Amino acid sequence: MTTIDVFDAKGMRAAKREMAAEVFEAPVNVPLMHQVVVAGLASIRSGTHKVKTRGDVRGGGKKPWRQKGTGRARQGSIRSPQWVGGGVSHGPVVRDHDLHINKKMKKGALRSALTDTLASGKLAAVTDLGIDSPRTKDAVALIDALELTGRVLVVLPEPTPSGAAELSFRNLPQVKIAYAGGLGVYDLLLADRVLVTTATLDLLEGKAPSTEAPRAEAPAATSTDGSDEA
Repeated sequence: MTTIDVFDAKGMRAAKREMAAEVFEAPVNVPLMHQVVVAGLASIRSGTHKVKTRGDVRGGGKKPWRQKGTGRARQGSIRSPQWVGGGVSHGPVVRDHDLHINKKMKKGALRSALTDTLASGKLAAVTDLGIDSPRTKDAVALIDALELTGRVLVVLPEPTPSGAAELSFRNLPQVKIAYAGGLGVYDLLLADRVLVTTATLDLLEGKAPSTEAPRAEAPAATSTDGSDEA
């Protein structure tokens, strides 16, 4: 099982953590990751591109000249695609670019990306960001302490209640914030370094706190006279 060093907010090594093999040692399927990335980029396209066909262009309702006897090629409208100012044939129209990707494919691509992130040395883990109030100076100090360069992806377990972490990193153009529940393959592959907290790793590995209710204890037996039995 692969282990990773966990640092504190000052860049000092705090502990070692074993990474779940089913998440961070999965087979790296490059074609699957490519397919999921293409589908993700296609889903954000608005699809509002539209050209005017011969039926959309104004004018051209009259036949420019009679069918026979002129010596010229027959024409039905001056808005046909071969005319200057005419419509466009086979051009883009308004449509949906979404591609279907099932849950199993998304899960496999994300595990492949996480495995590649760990194997390539891009992953950096901290116990906590140590940011209690919105201060860009604290965010810069954290990145410098961990020696993170290039595009940095900061993955949080969930949105912070006060928004301190998000506001602290917002002014840094090379930093992007993501959350464990909505982590994308494209963001992982695009980033040069990926910063996560131990709470984020717990969610990615499926170690969320159990919501099972505690088992109730049986009530103590009482005697017929109302006093508890020994």
